[in-house]
Amino acid sequence: MTDPTGHPFAAAVKPLVDAMGGEMVGPEEAQGDDVVLAWEGEDVLAVRLPHLSDSLDHILSELQRRHGMPLSELDRRTKQSVVRILETRGAFSVRHGVETVAGALGVSRFTVYNYLNRENARAGKNDENCGEPSGA
Repeated sequence: MTDPTGHPFAAAVKPLVDAMGGEMVGPEEAQGDDVVLAWEGEDVLAVRLPHLSDSLDHILSELQRRHGMPLSELDRRTKQSVVRILETRGAFSVRHGVETVAGALGVSRFTVYNYLNRENARAGKNDENCGEPSGA
């Protein structure tokens, strides 16, 4: 097996692969959905992408590391911020995404929906204010 981590290109893309929750393998180990990356015409590594459900768990773990405490211990405002980040990253398009996030935050599904609705209402209000003044 070729060690993909020894190549400078692999070192350059490693932070991205880690952030996605992917895995780097040698190009000869590539399977159906793996993405083979080449450098100067040579296959250097393959990236094994995570399943969507695994991605959500990975994102939640990363957010927990970033905050330095379990997500359930965050204050309400920070939990709302986490929900906004997760919405941007597509967490709620995954089956059982709301339930998974609610469990991680230590809140009910209803609370997660309230956070989402509040943010969407705020965004809609900002969009309305971006137009020309009504007297123009």
